[in-house]
Amino acid sequence: MSDSVRNSQKRIKLFLPGPVEVLPEILEAQTGWMIGHRMPEALELIGRIKPKLQQVFLTEQRVLFQSGTGSGFWEAAIRCAVDKKVLHCTSGAFSEKWVKVTDAVGKDHDVLEFEWGQPVLPEPIIEKLKTGEYDALAVVHNETSTGVTNPIQDIAAAVRSLPNGQDIMILVDSVSGLSGAELRFDDWDLDMAFCSSQKAFAMPPGLAMCAVSERVMEKAKTLKGRGYYWDIVTLAKSYDTDQTPNTTPLPMLYALDVQLDRMLEEGIANRFARHIAQRDYVIAEGNKRGFELYGHPDYSSPCVTNFANTLDIDISALNKFLRTKEMILSNGYGAKLKNKAFRISHMGDIYESDLAELFAAIDEFLGEGASG
Repeated sequence: MSDSVRNSQKRIKLFLPGPVEVLPEILEAQTGWMIGHRMPEALELIGRIKPKLQQVFLTEQRVLFQSGTGSGFWEAAIRCAVDKKVLHCTSGAFSEKWVKVTDAVGKDHDVLEFEWGQPVLPEPIIEKLKTGEYDALAVVHNETSTGVTNPIQDIAAAVRSLPNGQDIMILVDSVSGLSGAELRFDDWDLDMAFCSSQKAFAMPPGLAMCAVSERVMEKAKTLKGRGYYWDIVTLAKSYDTDQTPNTTPLPMLYALDVQLDRMLEEGIANRFARHIAQRDYVIAEGNKRGFELYGHPDYSSPCVTNFANTLDIDISALNKFLRTKEMILSNGYGAKLKNKAFRISHMGDIYESDLAELFAAIDEFLGEGASG
């Protein structure tokens, strides 16, 4: 978008859990000259991106990408990693949506339900997996509907300790977590972990990324019905030659190349620490104003905080007011939480100074509400 077009729009700073705020230099990076996706320049671009993506995923294994959103890798994970049966752990809206994908592709599955706002814990998972019925486990890392981050490291360690633990594919939706909430693909011995560009990567929507283990790659090669567009075997074949099987999303890769440099300059460990510090700041500021956390405090997300609407404010009115200040936050997700909770994103390229501006505006709204 040219400066003149962008300047004609009213900017609304996004404190949403996706799409998130995107810096001008990342937007600008998308406007590089177009090239053919089979030209040497495109292969060079992908070749530059690959090792940087691996550093962010903390893996030496493949990191694939595809035009689309992380929801596509929901389907890829089920089609490419499940033969017998998958155990889905649900604790919020997005883990429940993943179950619907499994229904849609006709794969056998069971659902292990956890209360919304509570973490997915290893013990009940292990009891189910001990039966030997399952060859895959599907769990959400960072549940944006509830503001809870699940202990993937503990879950994975428990799974691998089982006699058949190496045969169970650990599939992790880190759509809104990866690069903001700590996830160590190799150290935690995961099989698939995927994310979307419009979350903690702080880019526009349109790109999905997924780390894949050699274990899941070898299994996928034995499975029929892997689909076409999201087949990890096909993606990997092209990826290994610095290409994509279909037209490469070049503007998004230009932006990703620049954003990865920024992320690595900050340092992944520093990035994790910053997100935790921002979470703690948001919780403290919300508590000062009388808002209580919706979810379990020991598992609060570093990427998005979900407050219960303990002051019974009109969240729609709050957002209408915030828009006059050129900012917006998120209502509670879905019928279960709309107006009963609200969410503040602090992932990606939102910083404490931005959050301080948001709380100052909230104070102004609360003051006007009290005087009115």
